[in-house]
Amino acid sequence: MAERSFAEEVRALNLGAGELFEGEAILAVTKALLQSGVGYVGGYQGAPVSHLMDVLADARDTLDRLGVTFESGASEATAAAMLAASINYPIRGAVTWKSPVGTNVASDALANLASAGVTGGTLIILGEDYGEGASIMQERTHAFAMKSQMWLLDPRPDLPTIVRMVERGFELSEASHTPVMLMMRIRACHMYGRFTASDNRAPAFRATDALAAPRRSYDRIILPPSTYAQEAEKVQERWPAAVRFVHEQRLNEVFGGDLEAVGIVVQGGLYNTLLRALERLGLADVFGSTRIPLYVLNVTYPLVPDELVAFAAGKRALLVVEEGQPEFIEQAIAHALGAAGASARIVGKGPLPAAGEYTAAVVIEGIRRFLGEHLPEALEARGARAAPPVETPLRPVGALAARLAGQVPARPSGLCTGCPERPLFASMKLLQRESGAVHVSADIGCHSFATLPPFDMGASIMGYGLGPAGAAALNHVPGRRAISLMGDGGFWHNGLTSGIGNAVFNRHDGITVVVDNGYSAATGGQYIPSSRASLPGRAAGHSIDSAVRGVGVDWVRRVHTYDMRGTLQALREAMTTPAAGPKVIIAEGECQLNRQRRVAPQQRRDAQAGRRVVRQRFGVDEDLCTGDHSCIRLSGCPSLTLRDSPDPLRPAPIAHVDASCVGCGACGEVAHAATLCPSFYRVDVVVNPRPWERWLERLRRVVIGWLSPREPRVVA
Repeated sequence: MAERSFAEEVRALNLGAGELFEGEAILAVTKALLQSGVGYVGGYQGAPVSHLMDVLADARDTLDRLGVTFESGASEATAAAMLAASINYPIRGAVTWKSPVGTNVASDALANLASAGVTGGTLIILGEDYGEGASIMQERTHAFAMKSQMWLLDPRPDLPTIVRMVERGFELSEASHTPVMLMMRIRACHMYGRFTASDNRAPAFRATDALAAPRRSYDRIILPPSTYAQEAEKVQERWPAAVRFVHEQRLNEVFGGDLEAVGIVVQGGLYNTLLRALERLGLADVFGSTRIPLYVLNVTYPLVPDELVAFAAGKRALLVVEEGQPEFIEQAIAHALGAAGASARIVGKGPLPAAGEYTAAVVIEGIRRFLGEHLPEALEARGARAAPPVETPLRPVGALAARLAGQVPARPSGLCTGCPERPLFASMKLLQRESGAVHVSADIGCHSFATLPPFDMGASIMGYGLGPAGAAALNHVPGRRAISLMGDGGFWHNGLTSGIGNAVFNRHDGITVVVDNGYSAATGGQYIPSSRASLPGRAAGHSIDSAVRGVGVDWVRRVHTYDMRGTLQALREAMTTPAAGPKVIIAEGECQLNRQRRVAPQQRRDAQAGRRVVRQRFGVDEDLCTGDHSCIRLSGCPSLTLRDSPDPLRPAPIAHVDASCVGCGACGEVAHAATLCPSFYRVDVVVNPRPWERWLERLRRVVIGWLSPREPRVVA
């Protein structure tokens, strides 16, 4: 189960030559893979390419018909290792994941793959999560491509260009015997457009061919002395072959303009932003015609020195539009032009900031500064050289930014309404009220939001499934135990070995809470080995309890997160038990979003068919609520809010449950476990009630009417 189904959209994958494809870029990438004759695909879900995995899963019929193998890997390292099939065999393979975190996980396999080289083309499609919308630390993939010498494509955000770069990416890989990375920013992934399709191609070489005639080559093994020869091959053969292919196939693009004294070199993925900035400055139009010459790097590594020298000829200065730090591309361009004796000055960081996403507002200001120094007449023609920054909704400066900040509420990340992790963290908060502050080692996933208010717990986040390992240095202190968090997705990704197995081996005395919500929830609700579902072609339903006992954990407890009394009891026991060794609590509670995706459609169908349906809602009795608000401070549920008190003698606002309530019952559990006020109540909303329920409802209305006080009649 994923957060979005592509069951209808995948029909476009069967379009033939000359037909028009219209749709989302993430679907276009899949179509390009099929047009390229890919033999196998794999990956690990993660924004912004989670939907690519969802598309591939929904396209199984098309993949099976063409003979393409698809596998959702247990981790990015698993996916990267799949590409080993292309080392000795001329089979094309593609994998995908979120970068740079996924690339870090896959780094061992990728480094070995890049050293050995490939026979069949290999393409690694990366969701580059850099900038204001990112959910991770701010790093770029470029450094990894340079370190292992894999070629990096950064296509211009335009569907025909993206499709072309996927297809040429395989050819570049085969021409240079090197893995190729293709970078997709989040806006590019979800962009809509059109292109003229080609026929899908069945793999020219398949897994059955490889198994029928196994091949091996000693010089492809990652052991000395082969590794020394592989390093020399990278520099002496593969790199020149890649540069030659990029140049001959014109993978980079040049757009001319009449202001030839200057030029702009831009990463392909930033082309649309740059064009918008130039259009706002009156130096381009919305159709792509620009007055300043542009050199668009659809291939950001390796660069092509001859193309750079030709573009810089006769120019005073070049502005390099490159996000992030260090300025790898700017340095490489300066080196290439310096070696060729070119006189153009290279400018990048300075007019443009060293860090942060290059939004249109940022790029406008950078171009303004660059032209003000190197071609002021371009701005003078518009009377803009000395003009102060203009406030527009696009560029909120000063007073406008302050007004926007006052009107747009802050929207930090947080757990969803009804999330089963809320009562777990409320239980941990109550535990700390009893026992004092506890060191909590957090982890990547939905549970990372426990580091935010109202829970404010979690001292560090080190990596997916690394919560227990993040507390390793603190788990040998007698008399005091740390608590580590881990989700079931992280558990199967890496946490079973690096977290639980490591804790057993090193005799940790800490506590690990594994949140078992049934899915890889944070990445969109994909299935995992412990999901309780029947999955065609895959085996699920594997027990986390059995897995942790299998690596040597003796103290294991399973609780349901909505049972806060039971959860608190298990936490107290784990903190105080004399039992040595790691303690594991498996906190079960189905992801509420996936539960709603599963249950709500069925309830709608039942209601339409006239069958009885019961939905639970919770509320707060206005007459009983004291306005203490401990319920909100302990759970932070988005459906819990405030409203004015109806009692003039109690001016404090009272708690209120709004219409977004999903009836999980966490608010009532918090009130009960924390011994708060009894103001919470539950309502059962019955659709298509039975006859006796209708009769009982009428009777209740009559009795309530009798008991309700009458308003006195006022005679005029």
